[in-house]
Amino acid sequence: MLDIHAGDAAVIVSIPHAGLDIPDDVTGLLSLAVARRDADFHVHQLYDFAKQLGATIVRSRISRTVIDVNRDPSGQSLYPGQTTTGLCPQTTFDGVSLYRDGAVPEHAEVARRRSRYFDPYHAALSGQIDRLRAHHPAVVLLDAHSIRSHVPQLFVGELPLFNIGTFDGASCDPALTDAVVACCADESHVLNGRFKGGWITRHYGQPSLGVHALQMELAMRCYLDESGAWPPAWDAARAAGVQKKLHAVVNACINFAKDRS
Repeated sequence: MLDIHAGDAAVIVSIPHAGLDIPDDVTGLLSLAVARRDADFHVHQLYDFAKQLGATIVRSRISRTVIDVNRDPSGQSLYPGQTTTGLCPQTTFDGVSLYRDGAVPEHAEVARRRSRYFDPYHAALSGQIDRLRAHHPAVVLLDAHSIRSHVPQLFVGELPLFNIGTFDGASCDPALTDAVVACCADESHVLNGRFKGGWITRHYGQPSLGVHALQMELAMRCYLDESGAWPPAWDAARAAGVQKKLHAVVNACINFAKDRS
């Protein structure tokens, strides 16, 4: 359900959407393949190098279709007026129904999934933040994501390769934002564009308390072939280039935290 690698550097990499597991007690889905279509495929492999830098990694193995641990548990939309998916999504990013008629999870089922899968993920994140804050004056939470380059239901045209979200500057110090943006400056990138940061970034990012959070949303084309069969296979050669950029990003986060010592 959860993979946790506890490092000593003042950086946590959160990977909430790379999971593909759909437990047997999640019933009513029309297709397991469709239910897994919107995963952040292979993101945990992209960031595996961060362990060697001393980063802590918290990863969910549960599919976002079961419950999305990056959504506001109150059900409030993160992007009012824009198409998005909820705590227990009922459709894919393309608007395709996930459940048979009459099988959409109701309140009790949503609450069960929240207790079983959502709450443990956030208990793990909170626990790792508290552990590192006991030793560091500042901690950076890097929320790691990816998405298909073209999703017409969610955004127009082709997404930039690097999409950095800081909740319009509220979730981290401007110096951290500048350092991360600089790592991506020679590639297509955007700051607080379509993706400003999900609930993880917004909830945990409290710069005044020494916790700085930002989201990195990658367009999948930078590390895998989106034009082939789905789900896409891991492409180590294609991923090598973006991993160099992400290595610089994680180092920038570590150096920012050290500067706050």
